Amino acid sequence: MPETVNRPMHPAEWALLVALSLLWGGSFFFTGVALTALPPLTTVVLRVGLAALILNFAVRASGTRLPHGRGILRAFLGMGLLNNAVPFCLIVWGQTHIASGLAAILNAATPLFTVVVAHCLTGDERMSPNRLAGVLVGFAGVAVMVGPAAMGSVGTELPAQFAVLGAALSYALAGVYGRRFARMGVSPLVTAAGQVSASTLLLLPAMLLVDRPWTLAMPGLSVWGAVLGAAALSTALAYVIYFRLLATAGAANLLLVTFLVPISAILLGSIVLGERLATCHYLGMAVIGCALALVDGRLLRRARMPGPLGRTDPEIYQSRDI
Repeated sequence: MPETVNRPMHPAEWALLVALSLLWGGSFFFTGVALTALPPLTTVVLRVGLAALILNFAVRASGTRLPHGRGILRAFLGMGLLNNAVPFCLIVWGQTHIASGLAAILNAATPLFTVVVAHCLTGDERMSPNRLAGVLVGFAGVAVMVGPAAMGSVGTELPAQFAVLGAALSYALAGVYGRRFARMGVSPLVTAAGQVSASTLLLLPAMLLVDRPWTLAMPGLSVWGAVLGAAALSTALAYVIYFRLLATAGAANLLLVTFLVPISAILLGSIVLGERLATCHYLGMAVIGCALALVDGRLLRRARMPGPLGRTDPEIYQSRDI
């Protein structure tokens, strides 16, 4: 897959990355509504379970079927474990002990882990100076956006903080692990359906054991609407986009979406819920924009090119000498 090596993403890929951030940013709103009436693990299982039904129906409607070979089934289970079951459970548990702002900062370590994991485990997504610099700047941008108050609890509740960092590492491993589906010739739609189906099978026994959903009161229509939104938009559609980007842009480029999700969540809160944006939000967005430009690299290369705006233009040096 050499075409994905440390290259700038195409405009269409950037558009898909922004769309993915909007879908995942919206999941915070949907999840917040669902958690008013449902326990966390039940919310997660309903989200992935309904997404599995939607995606399997879409696969059948497209005239294809999920593959049944042992190798592909193991791959689906591995992806479901790394990309859903492990990180979802770690984040849900972590957020019961630490503030959501600190969790967002810790989760933004995903691209940092991905750059290192991809460098160590792949041959075509090697670490480059501009990519590493961009990821570090993006991490700082998320910290600025969330605000200094979130940093006040750093060092306390260490197990919960390590749990969220473990989720970020799991997402990074999933990004690299999931590249195999493109090599196996599995389409993004089928890959998404297989992954959430596997996630449902992995999480369902734990949910039945811990939450005992048959003892819960029946949720209202708003809660069911939120669960359906999280399943159809923030999971089913989002993972089709996720696996398409993973196949074309690579893991390190794809997981830059972690920087954009806080922006999407904050902007959606402002537009939909009327929440006010603070100075730190605007500053954090600007820093993240600079980080994405660093990772993309085109502006830096354009600045170095010979020409009227480049440093190597001999006419500029001659004018300085005069």
